[in-house]
Amino acid sequence: MLTALASLTLTGLLLGCGGGGGGDDSGSDDPFVQRTASANSKAAICAAPRSGNDPYNGNQPYPDRQGNIDNEKSWVKAFMGDIYLWYREIPNVNAAPYTTANYQGSVMYALDSYFQALKTRQTTTSGKSKDQFSFTYPTDQWDALSQGGITVGYGMQIGLLYVESPGKAVIAYSDPNTPATAASIGRGAEILAVDGGDVVLDYDSSTGDYTLNAGLYPSAEGEQHSFTLHDYGASSNRNVTLTAQQVTSTPVQNVHTLDTPSGRVGYMLFNDHIATAEGMLINAVTALGNAGISDLVLDMRYNGGGYLDIASELGYMIAGSARTSGKVFEKLSFNDKNPLAQVDGIATPFHAAAVGFDPSVSSGSSLPSLSLQRLFVLAGPGTCSASEAVINGLRGVNVDVVLIGDTTCGKPYGFFPTDNCGLSYFAIEFAGVNALGFGDYADGFAPNCAVDDDLGHALGDPNEALLATALSYRSNGSCAVTASRAASFDETHAAREPMKLLRSPLRENRILGRPK
Repeated sequence: MLTALASLTLTGLLLGCGGGGGGDDSGSDDPFVQRTASANSKAAICAAPRSGNDPYNGNQPYPDRQGNIDNEKSWVKAFMGDIYLWYREIPNVNAAPYTTANYQGSVMYALDSYFQALKTRQTTTSGKSKDQFSFTYPTDQWDALSQGGITVGYGMQIGLLYVESPGKAVIAYSDPNTPATAASIGRGAEILAVDGGDVVLDYDSSTGDYTLNAGLYPSAEGEQHSFTLHDYGASSNRNVTLTAQQVTSTPVQNVHTLDTPSGRVGYMLFNDHIATAEGMLINAVTALGNAGISDLVLDMRYNGGGYLDIASELGYMIAGSARTSGKVFEKLSFNDKNPLAQVDGIATPFHAAAVGFDPSVSSGSSLPSLSLQRLFVLAGPGTCSASEAVINGLRGVNVDVVLIGDTTCGKPYGFFPTDNCGLSYFAIEFAGVNALGFGDYADGFAPNCAVDDDLGHALGDPNEALLATALSYRSNGSCAVTASRAASFDETHAAREPMKLLRSPLRENRILGRPK
């Protein structure tokens, strides 16, 4: 049952309305504008035009004009035909059935379903879908999250263990200063029920939905839902009531050092490449540099990605100028008709200066660096896209990146988010390679040491299995025998499956802004 829950939840997150805008710039000679030449004249003709001004675009008026859903579908088809990396593989799709009447009265549901139908149906070498990643999202929610780290919720990341029944929904981590931490909901706590509905068993076959989805994923501030929890190691269950609020995530946490016989080791939990991460990463690297670390353990097991420029900044801060000067962090490749493919220097360098995503950071200010020759990365299936770009980019300049945990998600692709009528489209537009020309990891990066996530210890605790294995590997060059898949055996399951994080596709991406 939990497998279906994950799918339904991600689909449900597509509902809403948003900001942003586009228009007909067909007369421009800008290659970024010309890449969507066929779609430009069809843009911003909307079934439900927005009014007023866009707070995330210099308070400019929304460009929307009155139209209908057929106008928006026409734009979607043209947009995909222009920029989709695999445009030759777009299937023939009848647009007629994608109406609000067939999709619960929702324009956004209908448009998202039509968009999903246009994706390639080809598979990778291992048999998984080539395009698991293209998605849509309400523009206002994307702007709030990407620019301010703000979402509506409780501030806790839920993951699934043992996806096949009987499964478990557990807390991977909670952000500080959120409803979750106020209720002392910590790592490893199991969610048994929400609003009286059993997490594993409560499925309503008449509606095809889980009654507990509304509780797990509240849509509005002030919503209250009851949870039955079993805290890790507790002898009994407890009930708590959580009130949804605007939550500001803390993408960089738990920065500290560990003293070992062979030198001081830094640790950093990095969960999201959003704008506010820029200043936090700078502060973290400065503090670790001042502490005189000789190695760094970068915990990205739950980091789905985000802005590629922030990944590049982090890569520079780890490797330093000697290794990265004049080197490409990630070079982009596009489809054969995209004019960006002909632009010289369409690549992300290793940024030695701040881009200025974070209001607390001055654009152009010099970045600190650690100048490390080696990096330990704690990783897993939740390590995606821009996080994988950190791994690949550093390996491209011959930094020894040692992976501990599980195979990463496998996403060497990215997109330029494009708004039309309040719905942002994240269609795979480019693939990325490092300075050595490598980018073939659609099936993920395999770990040097395979270790199951250890929910019994806090993240950053030297006894936590992944971190303990990294420290052991650093000391003796081998994987700890005790930190293996066999350690996950219990009487119900032969081995624990990798944790599946229940999060929107917005948290698993490689985002680029308009090329400068």
